[in-house]
Amino acid sequence: MYRFLLSGRWLALAALVLVVAGVCVQLGRWQFDRLDERRADNERIEANLATEPVPVEGIAPAGGAVDPDDEWRRVTASGSYDSENQIVLTQQTREVGPGVEVLTPLVVADGQAVLVDRGWIATSGPSDVPSPPAAPTGSVDVTGWLRVDSGAEDWATTPDDGTVRAVDSADIADGLPYEVVPGWISLIEQQPSADAGLAATEEPDLGQGPHFFYGLQWWFFAALALVGYGWFAWTEAHPRRREPVAETRQPASTSSQS
Repeated sequence: MYRFLLSGRWLALAALVLVVAGVCVQLGRWQFDRLDERRADNERIEANLATEPVPVEGIAPAGGAVDPDDEWRRVTASGSYDSENQIVLTQQTREVGPGVEVLTPLVVADGQAVLVDRGWIATSGPSDVPSPPAAPTGSVDVTGWLRVDSGAEDWATTPDDGTVRAVDSADIADGLPYEVVPGWISLIEQQPSADAGLAATEEPDLGQGPHFFYGLQWWFFAALALVGYGWFAWTEAHPRRREPVAETRQPASTSSQS
């Protein structure tokens, strides 16, 4: 009954179904691997958030790079802001709408500087660039989360008229008169108090993302391909028989009697 499955057409269809199902299975496994990575990252971030603050120079020395495992650790720095060399990080959308982040170099005692994200400003559109408020004058003590430099291309990280699309301390340092500590700080607390008009830095997203449901979705597609092939094979082997249609006889016409 199923010998037709050995025909060229059905063998080709079987090969196609196996390829599609195999690809879907692998994509599902990839999504579940991404889920495991996300969970591991969340555990690392939660551990870093719980650590006691340490001086930023101790874990982000000049000339080096920030270890990605140290991202979101709490760090401290003391110095004075250089408002003349502020950088605006554009197109930073939050739930309330578009906006920008304000990055200000904080020059520390040894003459180096660390970039500090002092906060977020709402804008009327994603391409708007407002004038950021000046940073506090005099000595300040800041506490914040250590962030790693972006791996974006140079066009996004090289300042253009005081703006960038992503943060890379090395590219920003090229236009500054002092060395810059690698990475940057997302401000949590500041003494004297933080600036009015700047929204506080958002906490890291510790959600698991859509990877679990995407993985199930890809495995469902794999099962659907196999079940679909089986259904088509079954219908081919068990064709529905048409019931004979009874002929409808026309009633004999009767002649009208006059």
